[in-house]
Amino acid sequence: MKTRIVGRTPRPSALSAARRARELDALADEREIDVLVIGGGITGAGIALDAASRGLRTVLVERHDLAHGTSRFSSKLVHGGLRYLASGQVGIAHESATERHILLTRTAPHLTRALAQVVPLHEPGHVARAAFVGMGYELGDGLRRAVGTPGTLLRAPGVIGSAATLALAPAVRADGLRGGVRGWDGQLIDDARLVVAVARTAAGYGASVLTRVEAAAVSGREATLRDLVTGATLNVHARAVVSATGVWAGELDHDVRLRPSRGTHLVVSTARLGGSDVSLTVPVPGSSSRFVFTLPAQHGRTYIGLTDVPADGPIPDVAHATEAEIDVLLGTVNTVLEEPLARSDVLATFAGLRPLLAARDDHDTSDLSRRHAIIESASGVLSVVGGKLTTYRRMAEDAVDAVIRRDPGFASRPSPTRAVPLVGAWPRHRLGEIAAAPRLVRRFGAEAPFAAALPPGPSAACGVTAQELEWGVAVEGALGIADLLDRRTRLGLVQADRDASTDAATAAFARAGVEPIEQ
Repeated sequence: MKTRIVGRTPRPSALSAARRARELDALADEREIDVLVIGGGITGAGIALDAASRGLRTVLVERHDLAHGTSRFSSKLVHGGLRYLASGQVGIAHESATERHILLTRTAPHLTRALAQVVPLHEPGHVARAAFVGMGYELGDGLRRAVGTPGTLLRAPGVIGSAATLALAPAVRADGLRGGVRGWDGQLIDDARLVVAVARTAAGYGASVLTRVEAAAVSGREATLRDLVTGATLNVHARAVVSATGVWAGELDHDVRLRPSRGTHLVVSTARLGGSDVSLTVPVPGSSSRFVFTLPAQHGRTYIGLTDVPADGPIPDVAHATEAEIDVLLGTVNTVLEEPLARSDVLATFAGLRPLLAARDDHDTSDLSRRHAIIESASGVLSVVGGKLTTYRRMAEDAVDAVIRRDPGFASRPSPTRAVPLVGAWPRHRLGEIAAAPRLVRRFGAEAPFAAALPPGPSAACGVTAQELEWGVAVEGALGIADLLDRRTRLGLVQADRDASTDAATAAFARAGVEPIEQ
């Protein structure tokens, strides 16, 4: 494996309120830019990085905050495509495995890790279940080998005994347990952290990343932008306008037809599951291909997910779990637990809306393809829809390729992002050499010592330090308390953690010399 992975950028990558103000002022004086990207989720941030790294003058605008929508509500998995392989979507499966490989080994070793997935085998039916699940994991491992991900990083799957299953997943019911099947996939420390890292890397290649800026009116060559902090408006002329607004794409282009799907997760204490650091993988009763996962996360929490149900009606800024979805997730995971989880164990819930491409006569969103598409509207706006978090880089590459093909004035440059490390990236086998606490290294990679060196101050809940909070303001573009708690640290997921951390977050803004905006 090549080891030269250093997350440095040609220009400064820090995002801040002061930089935002400067770049908004400068944008008002620009005659024309190359690419305007609307939407600050993983797709929009990826497009901004791809375009800027090809030398295109790029501006990204987001009406809320980075990762405000779907991109912070995923399962935090870097999927290798096994589910798509099982449904015959071989191309998407291979694409997923390839992009997982790039994230794990090249662009974001510091934000990703290998995650064991354990399917417990209880009698009766354990033999057939082991054969079916084992075959699927073997097919997935074939994809892993095909794209070159080393077995030292993602190990080969296999059957494990009852003792090993209980050691990895202590909360599993021992009665009738005959062993388990263990596979491997990739996991992000946090999806919102990935979005921020991609956006900062784009800024380091010259992109302007402007949050709290709304595209009030848009066509294929220009947009009216409104600064939601000051209320000021400005007109921007662009050679290409790209919408990466996810489930809200229809607001900009009425030709886009989506069928949003809601994916819901529960948040419980990791201690309630015996402190397990693996993904307990539980078959959904009555289905041969769907599973509910437990997913170890930050702050001593574990997520349990996920649903895949149609999200009909008006699209909210933030989706919410339904009582029925909570019941389904608890009921499924409880089929394998020694002590079933109760409603009182659920500390919080979160739900994201996937921007799935609609098909004719579609009834079940779980059957819709996760492919992405680039759609040009009658006005010339390019909308990037569909897809998934793992393949954001490929989606961005395809979008910028479409921009270049459409305008003969653009020089045809191939995307370099397969080999562009994100800010903080460092060789995986050398992460332990970084002189900072391991939890900071997992969050900031090679930048961890710089974050740790910030002045002391009040700490937040769950061991989040004053330095981490101030870093979020000074370097990661947090403009308000909610940005800091909901997306830079994720403390806002659990209300008690939010309440215990608000004063520390306010103090972090004061130390950074920034007045937080009201949410």
